[in-house]
Amino acid sequence: MEVRAVTKYVRISPQKVRMIVGAVKGRPVEEGLEILKFMPQKAASIVEKTLKSAVANADQYPDMDLDSLVIRNITADQGPTLKRFRARARGRGTRILKRTAHITVILSED
Repeated sequence: MEVRAVTKYVRISPQKVRMIVGAVKGRPVEEGLEILKFMPQKAASIVEKTLKSAVANADQYPDMDLDSLVIRNITADQGPTLKRFRARARGRGTRILKRTAHITVILSED
């Protein structure tokens, strides 16, 4: 049985989240949480929070064993991009893209 948790509209680039994902994908949940806790990146704390939410969702099923949960998949998809402008030299302006991400964590029993 699979359990999932989704965090949407996070103000971080999906590319930065995907760098973190490879370190924890396929590992047991407790080991994944330990790895994420000591990573210095901003994305690690966001993925950790989503992973804890998925574990809490799994806790709602009485027949599911929380100790045997494995991180089956984590995806970071592109959300809407905030478009801003910054003044540049000689009266010009350049566009700044502030990207957002949708993070999905899928857990399953081993």
